[in-house]
Amino acid sequence: MREATQICSAEITRRCLLQGATRGIGAATVLGMMASPAMASKIPQSAVAYRATPNAAQHCDNCRLWEPPNACKTVDGTISPQGWCRIYVKA
Repeated sequence: MREATQICSAEITRRCLLQGATRGIGAATVLGMMASPAMASKIPQSAVAYRATPNAAQHCDNCRLWEPPNACKTVDGTISPQGWCRIYVKA
């Protein structure tokens, strides 16, 4: 390891650039995971196949992500209590 550090400090090599990029991506990932949920944007309805009708006994107002009167913790826009989407989680 010590030798690699000396090479990186003396000249910029492809390996040094890749190692630095990998460390940067790792740090960005950790920082992104630490961001508060309130800062994260919601998923568009089309991405989760949202529909205003239930899927048998599965509907938004008996999902863990439901926020009365007409919202979802994860999906963007106005949500019907009788709606449904792919990320339904039984409450």
